Amino acid sequence: MQTAEIRERFLAFFEERGHRRMPSAPLVPASYDPSVLLTTAGMQPFKPFFRGEEAPPAPRLTSAQKCFRTTDIENVGMTARHLTFFEMLGNFSVGDYFKQGAVEQAWELSTQGFGFDPERIWITVFGGDEELSLGPDEEAIACWRAIGVPEERIVRLGREDNFWQLGPAGPCGPCSELYLDRGTGFGAEEDRPGDDSERHLEYWNLVFMQYELHSDGSLTDLPLQNIDTGLGLERMAAILQDVPSVYETDAFRPLIAFGEERSGRRYGQDFPTTRALRVLADHGRAAAFLLADGVVPSNEDRGYILRRILRRAIRQGRVLGLEEGFLPALCDVVVEMMGDVYPELRAERGTLERWTAAEEESFGRTLAQGERLLGVLVRDAKGVGADEVAAADAFRLHDTFGFPFEMTRELLAEERLRVDEDAFTALMDDARETARAGARDTSAGSEAAERVARFARAAGFETNFVGYESVDADTIVRAVEAENGRVLAKLEDSPFYPEGGGQISDAGLVETGSARALVADVYRVGADQVLALEPVEGTITQGEQVRAVVERDTRLATMRNHTATHLLHAALRERLGPHVRQAGSYVGPDKLRFDFTHGERLTADELADVEARVNEWVAAALSVRALETTLDEARSLGAMALFGEKYGDWVRMVEVDEVSRELCGGTHVHSTAEVGLFHVTTETSSASNVRRIEAVTGPVATRLFEDRTRRLRELSTLLKAPEAELVRTVEKLAERAREAGKRGAAAGDDGAAARRLVEAATEVGGVKVLVHRAEAQDAKALLALSDRVRQSLGFAAVALGCVVDGRVHLVANVAPAVVERGVRAGDIVRAAAEVVGGGGGGRDTMAQAGGRDPEKLDDALATARATIEHALS
Repeated sequence: MQTAEIRERFLAFFEERGHRRMPSAPLVPASYDPSVLLTTAGMQPFKPFFRGEEAPPAPRLTSAQKCFRTTDIENVGMTARHLTFFEMLGNFSVGDYFKQGAVEQAWELSTQGFGFDPERIWITVFGGDEELSLGPDEEAIACWRAIGVPEERIVRLGREDNFWQLGPAGPCGPCSELYLDRGTGFGAEEDRPGDDSERHLEYWNLVFMQYELHSDGSLTDLPLQNIDTGLGLERMAAILQDVPSVYETDAFRPLIAFGEERSGRRYGQDFPTTRALRVLADHGRAAAFLLADGVVPSNEDRGYILRRILRRAIRQGRVLGLEEGFLPALCDVVVEMMGDVYPELRAERGTLERWTAAEEESFGRTLAQGERLLGVLVRDAKGVGADEVAAADAFRLHDTFGFPFEMTRELLAEERLRVDEDAFTALMDDARETARAGARDTSAGSEAAERVARFARAAGFETNFVGYESVDADTIVRAVEAENGRVLAKLEDSPFYPEGGGQISDAGLVETGSARALVADVYRVGADQVLALEPVEGTITQGEQVRAVVERDTRLATMRNHTATHLLHAALRERLGPHVRQAGSYVGPDKLRFDFTHGERLTADELADVEARVNEWVAAALSVRALETTLDEARSLGAMALFGEKYGDWVRMVEVDEVSRELCGGTHVHSTAEVGLFHVTTETSSASNVRRIEAVTGPVATRLFEDRTRRLRELSTLLKAPEAELVRTVEKLAERAREAGKRGAAAGDDGAAARRLVEAATEVGGVKVLVHRAEAQDAKALLALSDRVRQSLGFAAVALGCVVDGRVHLVANVAPAVVERGVRAGDIVRAAAEVVGGGGGGRDTMAQAGGRDPEKLDDALATARATIEHALS
């Protein structure tokens, strides 16, 4: 039975039994669930239903959910079943059937749908846990007995095996697992499920979700008794296709074949080849799905997870001898295999190609350099009979060269060496001390959110948001609760926008005839909201008629910025390409901040074009409309959805006439003309492969324009030049300054610079070492400066770098006696030049190089120093 048939048979089986088929949620979880970086379980998108926070679209649901886990990433390729990306098939009941229904359906599909011999199916159940104050799950045991499973094939296991929870807190409950007995060819006669044996293969987990686990370890009953089951599609395919590993199923064979054809090697010929082919197949699938769901490579959070699997794939490609450029082609195989089931793969094909090619190119240099330096460490360790590499050396590889510690650990393991992970962690902690000191403690915020959610649930109704139509409302206070000097309140109708989608919450006033309170915050609780009020006079009580008024000017300024954000997004995609996706935003009355996926700093021309395009649309007075429609209809119209946002079947789409369609719950102006002047204030890096633009609109932009005009006129007066000639006047002054600088250098300033550099030299292993950024007019001047410094220092190694007209120049100058110690100028500049995207070379005593990335000069110089220190160590 092929993988696609297994998926369809499972979903159709439950559909026929009253379950609603749900599409897979993205791998990026909805923003209301900060507990995980990526979707790790089939039930995760349904947590609000199980908690009673939202009503499900139907009490019975079924899905094939994309999942990603990294807990066992280092086992991927080593075993027959470990994967990072997988599909989890599941059936779910929200307050409908419970244990008996789940057991009966699982048994029927196993024996009749998949054709398993009932005599080969074993069952495990929860055997109790003292810490949880729970006994054995006698109800589940009775259910299995009722359908004919004998007592000897029902095995009681502990909390570690048969109690399910998603993280340290959240919905949880006892579970039963179904195992297939593969016979004594895979284990001993006495083996049972739960033993360390391959005889019994677990294929389906039935979770009886009836509790909420709290952070203090206590359990409370969920509002409803629920069912959550999980059946791994790839594992079931291996069973039904009767192959020894998931990698030999039809879900992986084309990916394995890709690696075989490109490498000339064969799966199974030896373990290193088999492992490498497995890693390529799994990581290729995982990377394609992560990229299609909006994740981009970076050094933070889920972006780092993606970068890590891409780099592991690149490393295994090197093991197989694949030529550079294989990664985009590998992901293209994934698109062809799975694009029909998951159309987002085809829609984002260009995005997959762009990011995988960029990451392979950039990491190729890092990998070559890191492997070379790690090879020296391995040689030195083995030379003295050591069984480990110093944590400080592993940290230097990570901190200076960007070589991932996980890869260092894996490569050392291949050489039967290790590294002290605790010591490495301590070094990392030291390096992060400053960041940790300024980090925000979110525990209090999490507890506050829990209190607000409990208050909203206890109120027993959902507030009706009327803020799209009006900025005020006459309504009733339906629930109140005192909280730390504030008052939590729920109105029947509310004009206040709750923070979400990047837009801040409204401020305003709630008043009666005898009481007034400021709206300090508006909390979003699913589709509901709760106000945090600060009393000004009197007391607002439950059941009172109140007047709720939004602070109008603040709301209007926020609306301008929100519409401008949509225009900016459209302009960036038009100018830079469809790979641009929103990666975060802030929309307030003071400014807008927009983070987007893009791997390079915008040029001055690109930024000017984007700003001009937005202002062109503003001047055109285009209509801005909000439409409510189905999610499928919105997507068919080309509406962009934001990664990390949760959407129901019915969505709100904001349309800027002929420019933009986005799914958005925020507030907007009715015409782009209301945005007023749009002006970009900054363009910076937010994270690796993520850029950030900040901009202002309307009166704020006008005030900025007026201030800059005033300063421009002051400058005109100061330089005695017309405003239209200011740029040319400043250019002339700058040219005169450069000429004066050259004359000064010729008169002896270079000698002073050399003396300052000599004073900055340090000693390493008896050799004077100077690695420094320098000021020089060109590469020739930099070389002359390095000669002077090296001669002054004597027994020395010198590496200097400078930037001239946007290009990096590097030079290394090494005394002949120091060359004999193993320090070579050519090695130094080649290593440094890789960092700035260039190259070079020369003699052992003197070498030069260039590069095209001035921002990385300091990193290049750090690489030069590390290369010298390694040679002298």
